[in-house]
Amino acid sequence: MKWYLFLFLVLVFGCSSIKREYINQETFKLRITSTDSSYGYSPENSIKVGSSDGGPKNQRRFLNALLGPNSEPVQYHRLGSCCPVKSSKAIIGDHVLLDRYAVYWAGGSDTLHLYLNMYDEAVLQIPMGFKAK
Repeated sequence: MKWYLFLFLVLVFGCSSIKREYINQETFKLRITSTDSSYGYSPENSIKVGSSDGGPKNQRRFLNALLGPNSEPVQYHRLGSCCPVKSSKAIIGDHVLLDRYAVYWAGGSDTLHLYLNMYDEAVLQIPMGFKAK
């Protein structure tokens, strides 16, 4: 294989894809709890669920994996897009929009807001204040 064809394949398909684990097709398996109180709670430290097969489905897979602080099932709804952030995955320009979700559970006193990035990819963590299934 010519070196330029190899380089092209690496650039197109990447070699930094993160292997994700699943509980089922609708739920990620989360193992790491973040020690950063801003993880997921600020646009600057959004939850990067992106992958070649994900998009909005990966946002739901992530949110479906969360439990409240006492293992309560959570509910969520999308509040809309917001907050342009710099990304190499941008189609036009160099920014993508995040999605903001309201997350809550029965008996909880607060609705928490999480920022999810469906374009970029990183190791997923459990935001502070949550547990995982």
